[in-house]
Amino acid sequence: MKIANTPVGFGRIQDDAFIPMGQDIVRFMETGVSSDGQAVPLASVQLLAPVQTPGKVICVGLNYRDHAAETGQAIPEEPVLFAKFCNSIIGPDADVVVPLVVEQPDFEAELAVVIGRRARAVPASGALAYVAGYTCANDVSGRDLQFRSSQWLLGKAIDTFLPLGPWLVTPEEIGDPQHLDIRCAIDGEVVQDSSTDQMIFPVADLIAFITRTITLEPGDVIITGTPPGVGMAKEPQSWLRDGERMTVEIEHIGALTNTVRLSGGGRG
Repeated sequence: MKIANTPVGFGRIQDDAFIPMGQDIVRFMETGVSSDGQAVPLASVQLLAPVQTPGKVICVGLNYRDHAAETGQAIPEEPVLFAKFCNSIIGPDADVVVPLVVEQPDFEAELAVVIGRRARAVPASGALAYVAGYTCANDVSGRDLQFRSSQWLLGKAIDTFLPLGPWLVTPEEIGDPQHLDIRCAIDGEVVQDSSTDQMIFPVADLIAFITRTITLEPGDVIITGTPPGVGMAKEPQSWLRDGERMTVEIEHIGALTNTVRLSGGGRG
């Protein structure tokens, strides 16, 4: 059984929920039981990304003070935006498949924000009211392709390079999104460990900035930036290797684990 998952008990599904669903799946997500009244063990289902086909995936670069410092770059005066697409999205435990043309695969633990209702020209003071929920993201990047030109798209929007999950957690369970521990571990070794309070542009400010020119629709996703510790910034630089397991963990949300698979096997 495959489901696009939200956590049982983490708030109620609203009538204007951004994912169109039948009553059976709504009942399952609110109660944890199937239409025949039987409990469904988590081990018996394959979790997919909480959002699989968003209309837009808007990512933010250099949005953590400590990450900007480790890369030696100036603090941006306004958000640096780029895009990913649905082809990049995978769910928990799915493989990140690195194509042969990518020689410098890297990880980025990030907080993902899912929009719950149409947002246009939204002020920062009311922006969080447009959020449907939060989930973990891993903005996997091909650094050699990313920096081939001034545009990052080539190294970012690669197939399978955006794991999302494991749950979509509603705002009342999160509280203030700017006070969440965020970390990434590679094969159990913590390589990123920070807090969302290090964001240069908080979630509310990002929504306000984006919606000045881009209307956000229900189901759109904002990927909010990564803290320090990425392989690109290490001395010497360190790239993902075949078989490594990446785990992104965010306080109050959970842990998202994916395995790296290098096309051709023995690279790295």
